[in-house]
Amino acid sequence: DIATLSQVSRLTGGQVYKYTYFQSDLDGERFISDLRHNVSRPVVFDAIMRVRTSTGVRPTDFFGAFYMGNTTDMELASLNSDVALACEIKHDDKLTEEDGVYIQAALLYTSCSGQRRLRICNLSLSVCDNMGELYRNCDLDTVVNFLAKQNVSKLTESNPKAVREELMSQCATILACYRKNCASPSSAGQLILPECMKLLPLYTNCLIKSDALSGGSDLGCDDRAFHMTTVSSMDVASSLVYFYPRLIPLHTVSTEETGVPDQIRCTMEKVRDEGVYLLENGIHVLLFVGLAVDPQWIQEVFGVATAAQIDIDKTKLVQRDNQLSRRVCDIYTAVTADRPRTMKLTIVRQRDKLEIIFKHFLCEDRSTASESHFSYVDFLCHMHKEIRAMLS
Repeated sequence: DIATLSQVSRLTGGQVYKYTYFQSDLDGERFISDLRHNVSRPVVFDAIMRVRTSTGVRPTDFFGAFYMGNTTDMELASLNSDVALACEIKHDDKLTEEDGVYIQAALLYTSCSGQRRLRICNLSLSVCDNMGELYRNCDLDTVVNFLAKQNVSKLTESNPKAVREELMSQCATILACYRKNCASPSSAGQLILPECMKLLPLYTNCLIKSDALSGGSDLGCDDRAFHMTTVSSMDVASSLVYFYPRLIPLHTVSTEETGVPDQIRCTMEKVRDEGVYLLENGIHVLLFVGLAVDPQWIQEVFGVATAAQIDIDKTKLVQRDNQLSRRVCDIYTAVTADRPRTMKLTIVRQRDKLEIIFKHFLCEDRSTASESHFSYVDFLCHMHKEIRAMLS
């Protein structure tokens, strides 16, 4: 019962790991790897964190895994290098460009060696009275992370439908405000998005469709609780790849090159029958194999003659004695190495029953799980309609 168990880690600054239908021969290595990472990463104990601000702004809400006995102090039994806390700061008084805004996060903690220490992070921010400047300098990645944490916490006192509608409304309001105050006059038929936030509708749609916020009928209570807990303490980089997974084509890689190939858009339109694709979102990693892949490629990487002969119960790639296999294994290692969790590989063959899981993560497409979920193009049209309604 993860919804109940996760409360313990939520209130103590911990994390939850989930191994569905645990089998030691398939999941044992992953468990040991997670445990090793957990005890070896930078961590502190018995921490108290307080956020202070200069006049004109004040901290109003906090999101993440911690306990609050009062309205100002976050108390954490432990704090590690993989988690991020979010703080909402409200602007409620006059600010001047000369004074600016100052924010201080002070963390009092006990180090692993038993020393009581104080770490202080000071942030000095410029202030502007021009909304165009504000839209030019905003950080969309952080906005996405914050909206995710804020809306996951709302799920505990509201229902998913209301949270989804509020997210859509927030997105439309941000974009309508830009259109009204900053964009040069143009026909109402045009959708005008600020440069820094042109992907806001994409990420908003990904948030709405995600397992953490949406949880369709095919997602059990335990999985839903696990995703909610995980998102509430994710750092910015992890949350971006969680909501918009990386999709990397492997069938076109050259053995001469090094590094990870560029990712492609998360849509079935980009997936070819003769292609092999690696998809990862920090929690899951899938290897999609098309039925028309070159048999030579299959032979070198998987050691069998055709895609139909691949053992899809395998949960890891075996490196074979050829350049292509080494190159593919290097890409796989590079993609999964910098994640805070060890992911279990799922091999998905085209037209097999697992293909629906692969399609579930193609977040630009219309969701098969729910009729209320838009494709990216449909969502853009919906946002356009909402913005026009707000401005008329």
